[in-house]
Amino acid sequence: MGALNVTPDSFWDGGRFLSTTAAVDRALRMIDEGADIVDIGGESSRPGAQPTPAGEEAARVLPVVEALAGRVDTPLSVDTYRPETARRCLDAGAAIVNDIRGMTDPAMAAAAAETGAAVVVMHMRGEPRTMQQDTAYGDVVAEVREFLLRQAAAARAAGVAEIAIDPGIGFGKTAGQNFAILARLREFLTPDYPLLIGPSRKSFLGSLPSRLPVEERLEGTLAAVAAAALGGAKIVRVHDVKPCRRVLETVDAIRGASDDR
Repeated sequence: MGALNVTPDSFWDGGRFLSTTAAVDRALRMIDEGADIVDIGGESSRPGAQPTPAGEEAARVLPVVEALAGRVDTPLSVDTYRPETARRCLDAGAAIVNDIRGMTDPAMAAAAAETGAAVVVMHMRGEPRTMQQDTAYGDVVAEVREFLLRQAAAARAAGVAEIAIDPGIGFGKTAGQNFAILARLREFLTPDYPLLIGPSRKSFLGSLPSRLPVEERLEGTLAAVAAAALGGAKIVRVHDVKPCRRVLETVDAIRGASDDR
């Protein structure tokens, strides 16, 4: 899943693809580099980010979805927690809703069910501007897993057929908790809901002794992507599609060699 932020303030690519033309060109490049899904977002969800007005969010993402929908076969995902934005983008040709609030708004499940869309149920505490103020867990993996399975079951009961779950790396978690989630990914695995992991260039990778800034976190991202794939994740959400695709090809080769014993 290639991450495309049509925003002025996202932590990595904010402002680079704010125009529709730039965003469409970036999406086409990610598809050429091997993206199986393009995830388009119009509101930054970095820690501390302020909410974007609903109309402005839709004005950013809807033209991109409309421009791509008739041009590519690659599934388009809309990264939003607002049912009204999701529905407009689904009507325009998007196929997936990536909801950072974990489908806690029943109207979101209704929009997905009525349009036949797939959804990603993600875990987050609070909202981006406050989420890092509440990172106390008894067992982060157990508590996040319980939330995801509960919300996924509710979405399925509402009529959503295809559901993936995402523990929400970086969303209301400390660096140590993010690493613990990656180390214990197999505890999230279920035959009902494929697992999505989004580690790309996030701040927990900058907490290591090297203390690398965001522009120097590609190697850490690649390591996290490999760990996620080996841990059972079916989807990785990344900004750097080409190198991550190469890592996944290597992981597939290792798995194949193991299966051939």
